[in-house]
Amino acid sequence: MTRRHVGTAIAESLAAHNVKRAYLVPGESFLPVLDGLYDSPIEAIVTRQEGGASYMAEAHGKATGEPGVAMVTRGPGASNAFVGIHTAWQDSTPLVLFVGLIPFPDRDRESFQEFDPKAWFGTQTKQVFILDDPSRASHVVAEAFFQAKQGRPGPVVVGLPEDILHLDFDGEIVQPINVTDGAVSPSDITALSEALRCAERPLIFAGGPRWTPESARQITEFAETNQIPVVHDFRASDRVPFSSPANAGWLGYGRDEKAAALLQDSDLVLAVGAVLGDVSTDGYKLRQGANDRNFFINIDSSLRGNSAAVTRHILASPVAFAEALSEIDAGEVSAAQQQWFADAHAAQVAFSTVQDEADWRPAPEGTAHIESLMRAIQEQAPEDSIYTFGAGNHCIWAQQFMHTNVYPSQFSVRNGSMGYSVPGAVSTKLEFPERTVIAIAGDGEYLMNGQELATALQYGAPYLTVVLSNGEFGTIRDHQKNHFPDRVSGTQLSNPDFAAVARGFGAHGELVTSDAEAAPAVERALQAMREKQIPAVINVIVDQALSLPDND
Repeated sequence: MTRRHVGTAIAESLAAHNVKRAYLVPGESFLPVLDGLYDSPIEAIVTRQEGGASYMAEAHGKATGEPGVAMVTRGPGASNAFVGIHTAWQDSTPLVLFVGLIPFPDRDRESFQEFDPKAWFGTQTKQVFILDDPSRASHVVAEAFFQAKQGRPGPVVVGLPEDILHLDFDGEIVQPINVTDGAVSPSDITALSEALRCAERPLIFAGGPRWTPESARQITEFAETNQIPVVHDFRASDRVPFSSPANAGWLGYGRDEKAAALLQDSDLVLAVGAVLGDVSTDGYKLRQGANDRNFFINIDSSLRGNSAAVTRHILASPVAFAEALSEIDAGEVSAAQQQWFADAHAAQVAFSTVQDEADWRPAPEGTAHIESLMRAIQEQAPEDSIYTFGAGNHCIWAQQFMHTNVYPSQFSVRNGSMGYSVPGAVSTKLEFPERTVIAIAGDGEYLMNGQELATALQYGAPYLTVVLSNGEFGTIRDHQKNHFPDRVSGTQLSNPDFAAVARGFGAHGELVTSDAEAAPAVERALQAMREKQIPAVINVIVDQALSLPDND
């Protein structure tokens, strides 16, 4: 019989927490954990870089509400994984990162790949554990998962000294610790009902963590019944379906002016799961009145990141709030509110509809309009498609035109971290194999983690990446134009043919250099994903001057 060491206990503890996959780059510092996974039901997803592993774990946390699991080695491995930790911290995503460490006797001697986990990760995690006692291995896993999920979710790091992992384990496997969703009290119900009955222009501001498909459905139904527009937080546009008459758009970079006006003009905001931070308020400009009426339904007792006045804080998750909705009496809907509701959705539909071709600015020969790709995806992608994207100007296109109709279906980053689109697509496709997953990437962002295409092929995760290739880091170039016009410096790129590179990996590749090629390329790519079960890459050559939507 195989010896039961601490690494085995960790694998068994992860299984007790219903972990399906661990995203990792192997290292000699945690070999016993890899050995523990050998007989485990947990699938070890071997990625090509630790940043990809931590991004995949972060996407899993967003997709399921359960902590995504990543495993990396000490020093360089931990530093590469930090990007996913910062993303999970600012996005409030449950994630547990296991980091192999040097043996105890080698500590504080500048040993090979030595670092201090608490010094490195202490400001960007909810907690950092160091497994010093082999008998507590399973306890530490349970505590790490609890901390990652409770209250406002976030990342937790567990340091695993190499020598501890090799020791025998004869303890019990600790079961998961339950996390509370909070509650909406009778006095909260009364206050909400009175506030809604008095409001003429109520608004729901939706976002943040701790949502489920059922709570999203219930809150959508409540908003529709009581004709309350819903504006979404930055990178959280999937809480209410695009097709719902309650959907009034989203806030943040590239948002519609009319969505911002809704927030500013509302006489009552119910912020469900989200806070009014700097991005949603245009850098602390919107909704900053001391007398604004804002109810925050949020499980985070600190409301960390909020900048707006707080009329009432209800300590509850979106799940607990959704369960209490049947008790709220919002009163009769006035004619003025009906118009407020209808106008809000009409503006969102107009903003997220691709313009007629006659209104497109001319594109140079050998390039395509991004609009042609957006339209082809809108027309051909299934209703429940998932969209992933990272950071950069290309994200504005994905945010504006990729219609999300099922929760969860939008996976992106609130911290502006590049390189997320491909790892996010791999992870979400593994979690939702029956759904179509489409990544929208810029050429600068794509090569930061495009190598995870190999991971997708290895583990059977067919997704589509649309690479918008304009030969520059577009967001920084735009800022450069504002501050240093006509002085192009440090922003230009020389690209390979990403379609040809994809074919070299064994994926399907399409090159689009004209509008006429867009729709057939999308059709062939989706067909290859369905029939051959392989990923696809569409490389779209785009003129730099046409890299942003024309919303004038």
